[in-house]
Amino acid sequence: MDDYRRLADGVAADIAAGRLRPGDRLPPLRAFARRHGVAGSTAARVYGELNRRGLAVGEVGRGTFVRAAAPAAGPALTEPAGAGVDLELNYPVVPGQAARLAAGLGRLLRPDVLEAALRPVGPAGTPAARAAAAAGPARAGWRPDPEGVLFAGNGRQAMAGAVSALVPTGGRLAVEELTYPVIKAIASRLGVTLVPVAMDAHGLRPDALAEAARRRGPLHAVYVQPTLHNPCGTTMPPERRAALAAVLEDHGLIAIEDAVWAFLAEDAPPPLAALAPDRTVLVDGLSKRLSPGLTAGLAAVPPALLDRLSTALRAGSWTPTGYALEAAAGWLADGTVTAIEEAKREDAAARRAIAAAALSGAAPGEEGETEGGGTGVGGIGTLRAAPRSYFCWWELPAPWRAETFVAAAARHGIAVTPGAAFVAGPGGAPGAVRVGLASPPPDVLERALGVLARIARGGPDDAAIG
Repeated sequence: MDDYRRLADGVAADIAAGRLRPGDRLPPLRAFARRHGVAGSTAARVYGELNRRGLAVGEVGRGTFVRAAAPAAGPALTEPAGAGVDLELNYPVVPGQAARLAAGLGRLLRPDVLEAALRPVGPAGTPAARAAAAAGPARAGWRPDPEGVLFAGNGRQAMAGAVSALVPTGGRLAVEELTYPVIKAIASRLGVTLVPVAMDAHGLRPDALAEAARRRGPLHAVYVQPTLHNPCGTTMPPERRAALAAVLEDHGLIAIEDAVWAFLAEDAPPPLAALAPDRTVLVDGLSKRLSPGLTAGLAAVPPALLDRLSTALRAGSWTPTGYALEAAAGWLADGTVTAIEEAKREDAAARRAIAAAALSGAAPGEEGETEGGGTGVGGIGTLRAAPRSYFCWWELPAPWRAETFVAAAARHGIAVTPGAAFVAGPGGAPGAVRVGLASPPPDVLERALGVLARIARGGPDDAAIG
């Protein structure tokens, strides 16, 4: 047996026997190597093996710790949590939404319309659906060409189709160093290697992307969230978008622009697709805009890539259903989607205010708080979120670690997402959690956030006792 696996088995036995307890810090790599008489590289492989088995977790700047809770059985953010209050998934539904949607379904009761809607459709959908979808995701005066719109079963399938079309098996996809967990799962299933790219307060750094393209092997595409980045909540300013578009052109890259949450940022700059129309596939969907049970995804695609993406959507069985597409086209055309978007912007602002009050005691817009920026939260860390957002990025105070905090929250029946779920590369997990604000009723949300604040103020030792 390899030395590193034998040593990993020994640590695993100590964990199983209780000699190493959940939350205990493992020795630094050099100390472990000296203690066992092995090379530093072997010690690193031991810790990597423990991470792979789900027994330990590495955290940036803090070291490696015995896991405080078992790792999730599947990818993060794919199924409702088992906890009483789900602050992981974000599927906003506003009051009166169902009545608005029902009013637009009357035409589907006509036999001729229903008969057409029940027929199979391909990625190109119908002319009416393309026209309605092109008018729907307009941002800052930009609208896609209806002839360049393709459809998928939902936004995630549109992302998968774009990755499949642009990145070959074994190829490399650049992503922000903190990225949407679903893109990690898509890349894994398609055999695509993710290349994490550094970020700053304005999002992905164009200079870091250019460096990755020059020095780290060929990149086939880059997945990026310029507006309301999930989980950080940042929105790229116009200058950053222009610089990113220039890097795409200089290095022959194609961007997959995720605009799923962009409808909440009504005043955001034009999308990357407006600045680099020949090098950007903009992906969007209706699950967040409308409801999780109404799935239709779309991609605004440059002409040169239409055939590739259409083929990928067919090959992956990611094409839309006719009924959902016909219903969505009607809601887009008659203004229902626009009205619900506006209601959700108001709802997101109200929930964001609840989070600011519960976790910081400061109302949105007070000094020290900016869109995508941070607000000190009175000894319980730093909260980062946009003014209209359904999620917050909470950087926890010392000595809290994200995993330990998630476990403490779960003991109180509250599910939050650890920062590790968003890490694209092999680096350690940040000491942060993402808190979803959309799912529970506002009063339940306020009480749950109050519990989380009390947990954070009490510290890990108090949480373990209580």
